[in-house]
Amino acid sequence: MSKIQDAFKNGKAFIPFITAGDHGIATTERYIRTMVKAGADMIEIGIPFSDPTAEGPVIQAASTRALSTGVKIDDIFDMVRRLRTGNDAITIPLVFMTYVNPIYVYGCEKFFAYCEAVNIAGVIVPDMPFEEKGELQHFASKHGVEVVSLIAPTSENRIEMIAKEAEGFVYCVSSLGVTGMRNEIKTDIKSIVDTIRKYTDIPVAVGFGISTPEQAASMAKVSDGAIVGSAIVKIVAEHGDKADDVLFDYVKAMKTAVAQA
Repeated sequence: MSKIQDAFKNGKAFIPFITAGDHGIATTERYIRTMVKAGADMIEIGIPFSDPTAEGPVIQAASTRALSTGVKIDDIFDMVRRLRTGNDAITIPLVFMTYVNPIYVYGCEKFFAYCEAVNIAGVIVPDMPFEEKGELQHFASKHGVEVVSLIAPTSENRIEMIAKEAEGFVYCVSSLGVTGMRNEIKTDIKSIVDTIRKYTDIPVAVGFGISTPEQAASMAKVSDGAIVGSAIVKIVAEHGDKADDVLFDYVKAMKTAVAQA
């Protein structure tokens, strides 16, 4: 089974995010393949939700577009199953970015059993406080799915506690607030990453606000990889179901920048 840490075995990882069902589930499936060909080391697949509290306007709008197509969690599992089978099967780690509510409504046991069945390596649940992750951990661990912990600039007093129990990779949040592209990232990421590394040897990747190759390189320089969401989703918003070439070129440029960091 493809594990999250496989994404970091060849050096710095570039991790793009895409909202499942934005401009149709078939479009998402094609774009995931495009990003893999362009060099993505792991892909975060966002499960659209009506109240994505960690997301800025770009990803909120993508969730709204996706939900308007009638996409359901079962459709997303079916898409991942297709991606994982056949002669052109995707082998890099795939993780879900979702919220607690969709998992509970779907049913925890059923959700993680399906994750195992289609080889989803992990889940990122931004609205689940670290202290409450046991609510999902039992089901996730039973099915070999890693629950990724987030550490934000405000987590200073809790870094040791979170890092010691982290699995897969640590998602280091670069900026306060919601997801979205930022002109500059002012947080001292290096000091946060250095502190995390005192307590765990699993990879640390930085996300929230990264949109240019220069930003990706600077974040990857002090960590193990860069995560990009809003900039990818913006390309999909602008080009609809004809974003293949633009997406390929963008992901390739970002992967090159991260690899050279």
